[in-house]
Amino acid sequence: MMEPAKKNTGIKRLFKAFFYSYDGIKSALKNEAAFRQECCLAIFLFAALFFLDAPLAEKLLMAGSVFLLLIVELLNSAVEECVNLCTQEIHPLAKRAKDMGSAAVLFAIANLIVVWGAVLWRIFVK
Repeated sequence: MMEPAKKNTGIKRLFKAFFYSYDGIKSALKNEAAFRQECCLAIFLFAALFFLDAPLAEKLLMAGSVFLLLIVELLNSAVEECVNLCTQEIHPLAKRAKDMGSAAVLFAIANLIVVWGAVLWRIFVK
């Protein structure tokens, strides 16, 4: 029988949490094609921010929309992995959970497009 996990506190907990997060990002990069694609997009978009003549507040909104997409993709991948762990059968609840995660990613993509589109429109179309 497994022993209960020891609870870490303070700096040790933060240190371990950082490495758990690092492992999660590594796993997503290795196993999730969508996350890899969105990371490539993020690198391109973050680089573009340096060349845009936009106020800091707009650049922060643009960067935030990119981070939001990456966060939602990670959460969607986590939901999918949990569903796959629970069952490999086709089940309506499993489909619903996966579809809702996918819908969340779609909304994050739409948010990114609207935010970036509005700022770029303001900059280039004036």
